[in-house]
Amino acid sequence: MKLFAIAVAFLGLAGTAAAGMLKPGDAFPAWKLTDQAGKEVSSADLAGTTYLLYFYPKAMTPGCTTEGCALRDNYAGFEKAGVQVLGVSFDAPATNAKFAAKERFPFRLLSDTDKKLAVEVGAADSTHRLWARRISYLIGPDGKVLVAYPDVSPAKHATQVLADLERLPGSK
Repeated sequence: MKLFAIAVAFLGLAGTAAAGMLKPGDAFPAWKLTDQAGKEVSSADLAGTTYLLYFYPKAMTPGCTTEGCALRDNYAGFEKAGVQVLGVSFDAPATNAKFAAKERFPFRLLSDTDKKLAVEVGAADSTHRLWARRISYLIGPDGKVLVAYPDVSPAKHATQVLADLERLPGSK
């Protein structure tokens, strides 16, 4: 049993709470990642917009499919609120492309293959972690965190974010 605990800790699978997460009001770090089409996307490209950056563990797995499909099914609400949705995993762009096509996601999936952004924002505790933690950030037009989501429920996350958008000052 002790060997199992050591292996879990080494692989970065222990604990679901995301240590080192940013808090509302914190500036979100600048980032540049590749989407499923091989196009570079950056925080600079999104300056002046509100966006949801959601980290998911692995493309085409049950929880990640549930979360992505819930976001897809509620996408009209995000569009109405003027919010872009972007998923982030450690998967390669080609894997994310298959996932997005299979599930008909209307939003981009980004590849954090070097895991640097994930470590910087608490979605991973090291670059040795095999999967990203399931966390999200709603980021405002000024590049600051509006809401941090440390414990995401795949089935409920989309409706939770939409409800939070309704409560934010200046919401549409």
